[in-house]
Amino acid sequence: MSINEATIHYNQARFNKSASKLHQCPPDVGAEVAFAGRSNAGKSSAINTLTNQTKLARTSKTPGRTQLINFFDLNIEGLRIVDLPGYGFAKVPLEMKLHWQKHLDDYLQSRECLRGVVLVMDIRHPMKEFDQMMVDWCLQTGVPLHVLLTKADKLKKGPGQNTVLKLRKQLTEILGDQVTVQRFSALKKDGVDQLRNRLNDWLLTGYDDEASDDPEFDNADFDNDNR
Repeated sequence: MSINEATIHYNQARFNKSASKLHQCPPDVGAEVAFAGRSNAGKSSAINTLTNQTKLARTSKTPGRTQLINFFDLNIEGLRIVDLPGYGFAKVPLEMKLHWQKHLDDYLQSRECLRGVVLVMDIRHPMKEFDQMMVDWCLQTGVPLHVLLTKADKLKKGPGQNTVLKLRKQLTEILGDQVTVQRFSALKKDGVDQLRNRLNDWLLTGYDDEASDDPEFDNADFDNDNR
């Protein structure tokens, strides 16, 4: 299948499996994009909005309920999105938190099919300790990062755009062209196409020999006042 024929239909995403340890993950082949974020950042809602499904990713009024790495297959064989454990507000024993942290680190350090990380932050509270940890990890490994500033409907456009510009400048100084930033609202469904374009670029590039010529995605999308 050529890159022109390969189209990801995110609404066809389906659950594959959950893993509590690295060896339980699906085979390390194909390509996948991982979603990470603090427990109250709106990660599950972002995944459900991306896939136009209401219950694909588990949402809860109790932060920290996602305790496993969850894998979702896309309609193209070998392509996946991954929901990493939420971190930050979970009211669980320290031993469990340490287990999550080690499991997360094992996955991020060892998963060779990982093409990029979507780091979900509440636009009102960006760059907390966990977020900085993820940025540092991307710096060390060279894995591209896309920051999804969720709950954008909670801020007026001006303050929201200022947050985007400030954070983009801050992260570009650290990661260079390996980072992109956008606003996103699951409630208003704003920014969904932008997010899909970013994922398409990561997942379909290298899908076959024609992938590098894909005209569908342009990084300029993330510099326009389209957020």
